Amino acid sequence: MRAFRIPAPLLLGFALGLVIILLLRDWSGGTGGEGDTRAAPHDARPHTDESTPVPTLWPPPRVVRDDRGSVAIGRSVAVRTGDATDPATLDTVVRALRAGGAREIRIGDEPRSGELLVVTDGTSADLDAGSPKGLPKGGYVLAVGHADDAPRVVLAGADRTGTFHAAQTFAQLVRPVGTATARTTLPAVRIRDWPATATRGIVEGFYGTPWTHQERLAQLDFAARWKLNTYLYSPKDDPYLRSRWRDPYPESRLTALRALARRATARHVSFVYALSPGPTVCYSSAADRAALLRKFRQLWDIGVRSYAVPLDDIDITRWNCAADGTTYGHGRAAVARAQADLLNDIQRDFLTPRPEATPLITVPTEYDGTRATDYKTTLASTLSPDITVMWTGPLVVSPTLRTDQAREAARRYAHPVLIWDNYPVNDYTPGNLLLGPYEGRDSGVPGAVAGITANPMNQATASVPALFSLAAYAWHPEAYRPTAALDAGLRLLAAGDRRALTALRAFADLNHASRIDTTPAPKLAALIEAYRRGAPNAKAALRNHLTTLATARDTVPPALRTSAAPWLDATHDWARAALAALALQDGTGTTRSQVRALRDTARSHTVTDWQGRTRTVEVGAGVLDAFVARALG
Repeated sequence: MRAFRIPAPLLLGFALGLVIILLLRDWSGGTGGEGDTRAAPHDARPHTDESTPVPTLWPPPRVVRDDRGSVAIGRSVAVRTGDATDPATLDTVVRALRAGGAREIRIGDEPRSGELLVVTDGTSADLDAGSPKGLPKGGYVLAVGHADDAPRVVLAGADRTGTFHAAQTFAQLVRPVGTATARTTLPAVRIRDWPATATRGIVEGFYGTPWTHQERLAQLDFAARWKLNTYLYSPKDDPYLRSRWRDPYPESRLTALRALARRATARHVSFVYALSPGPTVCYSSAADRAALLRKFRQLWDIGVRSYAVPLDDIDITRWNCAADGTTYGHGRAAVARAQADLLNDIQRDFLTPRPEATPLITVPTEYDGTRATDYKTTLASTLSPDITVMWTGPLVVSPTLRTDQAREAARRYAHPVLIWDNYPVNDYTPGNLLLGPYEGRDSGVPGAVAGITANPMNQATASVPALFSLAAYAWHPEAYRPTAALDAGLRLLAAGDRRALTALRAFADLNHASRIDTTPAPKLAALIEAYRRGAPNAKAALRNHLTTLATARDTVPPALRTSAAPWLDATHDWARAALAALALQDGTGTTRSQVRALRDTARSHTVTDWQGRTRTVEVGAGVLDAFVARALG
C-alpha cells in the first residue's frame, strides 16, 4: 500500500514563533502524495482586526495554518457549488451556516457587497489553499479568509468524498466538538488534510443482541461525521447472515437493509454486506454457490455494492459434506483451497463483471497471528489477488499492534490486509463496558495495511467514545493522543452539558480497564490512594468524585442511560457503598452492616450474555470493591 510522508505534528505548548515556523514549513513544503502545494498569491487579510481561535478539530488535520483573523457568517450567504458538491455536502454546509446565524442562503448566486461566499466546487485554489489535486482519495483543502476585500470560505476535495470531508471540518469550525452553541464568526484558517489509510470504519460483528435499526442509522451518521468510510454489516445474530444464509430476506428485513445501504451511500460510507456460510456450506456444491450468488443479487438490487464472506469461527477439522473430502482431500490446506475456490468464484462471476462493485472481503478461518501455517500459505497462493483479507492482529483481541506485525501479516497473507480490531467489543466479557480509548497501536500501522475497522460493543451509544478515538487514530495516527481523543468523544456525547460531561468522565474512568489497557479506574484509584496517604483535601475530592458516580445515571445523556443502564445502576449502588465505607472509616455513624447491605445490593446487578448465561455487572473492579472491603476489614 502506498505510504505518505507525514508533516511533523503540531504540538500544543510550543512557543508561538516555533509553531508558526513549523506550520509555514509544512504548508509550503512538498509532502509525499500531496501533489503541487504551491499557492497563488492573493490578499489573505482577515476582514476584522479581532481573531477567532481555531478550535481543536477531529480527526486532527494534517496541516492547519491559523491566519489569526475572523470572518463573520452574517445573515445572508452565497454558496457556489459544482460537480464535487453532492446533496450530503451541500446539506452539511447549509446546516452549519444556519447554525451560525445565516437566515438567507442563496445557492448559485454571486455574493452581494461584503457578503460571505462559500465555494464548494471542489477545484478552487483561492485563499492560498492550494489545489487538492494529487491528494489521496478523501483528502481536501479548506480555507477561510478574505479575498478581493470580501469574506470567503473555500472547500475543495481530491474527489467528491474529499469535499464531503471538508464540509464536516467546516461544520466543526462553526460548532466545535462538545459545545452547546454555534459560532457566528469563523477563524481565518487554511487546512490541508488527507487520511493515513484508505479504509476506516466500523464492523458490526459481535455476538449477542444486534443493534436496532435506528442505532445502525445513527452509527452511519456518526461514521460520516468523523470521516469513517466503511460499515461492515455482520451481526452474528442475524439468522439470514449465518444459520439461514441460503434463504432470501423477507421483505420487511430487506426494507431495513435498503434504508441502511441508501443512508450509507448518501454519506460516503461503504455499506459492506457480510454473508457467513461457513458453518454449513458445502464448498464443492454448485447448488450452494448458486444460493450464495442469489443472496448477493438480492442485496445488489437494493443498492448494496460491497460484499464480504467471513469464514471465521467455524470448525475446519471436518467437512460439512462428504463431497468436499472427495474434491479437496483433508487437512487445513485442503480447507484453504476449498475456501479460495468459493471466494474466487464470487469475485470472478459476481463482482468483477459489475463496475460499481468493490473487491470482495473475506475473514479467513485463521484470522490472527503472523506465524506461517499450511492454511495461510495455501490461502495466500490460491486466493484471487483482488480479494482483501481481514486480520485481528497478533491475537483475537490484541493488547498491542506493531507496525512490523502488520507488515508481516500483509506478507504472510500476500493480499491486501484490512484490520478487524476487536476493541471495544465486549461479547467475550459481557459484564463489562469498555470505555477506555483506542490505544496500543503503532502510528505506522495504518500505512502498512489497507485499512482499519473496529468491532464495537452491543451497547451502541456506549461504543461512541472508543469509536471516536479510533476515527482520530485511523485518519492521522502521528497526531493521535488517546486520552485527548477519548475526552473529545465524551464531550461529543455531553453536547455542552457540563454536569453530563463530569459524570461521563467519572463513568468512563470507572470502566476504563480492558485487554488493551488493564489499568482499572485510574482516576478513582489515584483519589483513593491520596486519601489513604492523608493528602490535603483528598477526602473531600474522593467524596465529590463518589457523589458524581452516585448521581451519574441521572446526569449522563439520555441515550447512554438506555445503552448502559445496568452499569449505571451498578455504579450508583457501588458509589453509595463506597460513600458509606468512607463514612465508616471516618467514624461518622455508619455501621458495618449498613455498608455490607449496600455492597450486597451493588453486587446484585447482572446481564445475560449471548449464550444465555447470567453475568455479574462489573464497574471499577479491583478499586471500588477493594475500597469497600478494606473499610469492612
